[in-house]
Amino acid sequence: MTTELTGVIADHIAAVNAFDTDAIVATFAEDAYVNDNKREISGIVAVRKWVEKEMVGDKVTMDVREVVDHHGDIIVRAAYDGMYDKTNLPDELVMSNYFSVRDNRIISLVVIFNRPSEY
Repeated sequence: MTTELTGVIADHIAAVNAFDTDAIVATFAEDAYVNDNKREISGIVAVRKWVEKEMVGDKVTMDVREVVDHHGDIIVRAAYDGMYDKTNLPDELVMSNYFSVRDNRIISLVVIFNRPSEY
């Protein structure tokens, strides 16, 4: 089911695109975890460090292409751009973001560069 981007996830992506560290971090729960590029980042202190260096520091932007509500978890497919190392990446990098939200805070975020399935 495709849906519109709303709530804390909409706030999160707007804050990412505004390079606003405090606003991004405010979208996460204290005990949130992020899995980005096969790395687990646990707790709000570590999440803040990741946001400062790899999101805001690298001037990452997200252009949302698709939003899917999957039994309450939200999948956001977005084209990423920024000042990060783009070696061996496609001209348009579209990644899937798997969000779990409780009490209007992100409790988990998994960011994956997926390949299309043959199925």
